[in-house]
Amino acid sequence: MQFIVFAISYPFIWLLSRLPMRILYLKSDVFFFIIYHIIGYRKEVVLENLKLVFPEKSQEEIRKIRKKFFKHLMDLMMESVKAFSISEKEILKRYTYKNPELVNSYSKKGKSIALVGAHQANWEWSTSLPKVLDINIYGAYTKLNNSYFEKYVRDSREKFGVIGYKTSEMVRAMQQRFSNKEQGAYILLSDQSPQLHKTYYWRRFFNTKVPIHTGAEMLAKKFDLVVINYVTKKIKRGYYETEFQLITDEPKKFKDYEITDIYTELTEKNILNQPEFYLWSHKRFKHKDRFNKWQESQKIKQKTKN
Repeated sequence: MQFIVFAISYPFIWLLSRLPMRILYLKSDVFFFIIYHIIGYRKEVVLENLKLVFPEKSQEEIRKIRKKFFKHLMDLMMESVKAFSISEKEILKRYTYKNPELVNSYSKKGKSIALVGAHQANWEWSTSLPKVLDINIYGAYTKLNNSYFEKYVRDSREKFGVIGYKTSEMVRAMQQRFSNKEQGAYILLSDQSPQLHKTYYWRRFFNTKVPIHTGAEMLAKKFDLVVINYVTKKIKRGYYETEFQLITDEPKKFKDYEITDIYTELTEKNILNQPEFYLWSHKRFKHKDRFNKWQESQKIKQKTKN
């Protein structure tokens, strides 16, 4: 069955990816009308997320942001399809980097780097990072259920030089590379909601207390990684600019969760600059009412250990 689904879908995706961007954006407009006005995909999820983040905004203002978000989401879908066939020349024209010299300065010093970021604007085209950074780039990805699509998607994400690892294998791969004294930069998007049983830290994300990913900080301290945030802005339709922001080059000097706090505050600030381009369709606040339950489970775990 997996092969049948792949065999039917692949030719369509292949042909779609080879269309000019102007045609893909016309299709994006059609998909927007269907998804937003007819199907209503996750409109309520996005609305509730925006209400939590922007309690001071009127209903009309929030609905405008929601509409712009869905228009962008359909663009992002088309841009993700285009990623399968986009050339190096075109992606570097459409996806530029403001200050790659910041990362390269640490690369020259022999340092390894944690590139932390968020699901803002377009993160799929960051596969072009190896074209501007003088260091091996490694990225974690979630394995797809369809093994045929798995290879196709992985090949696409690695074609400019990113080396992919399944999320479950990333830490082990890092350990092996550090044991072999191999330098690298690791892409670690850390803004989404972690599983509760893997949560160590809660804090406010905008106005709501939620569980926070702390893996990037833990890895930075374990392997002494320079921590650099990268944020992407949408300049206009189909064009983006990414800027690198140093968080620290001495992670071991920070107390627990301080690096995570700085990253979270940067993420909030960057989202506020272009709120319509953040991934609001994700259920980021789904655990907001479970902090007390989580605390109780931690107490039980501690008692069990003792």
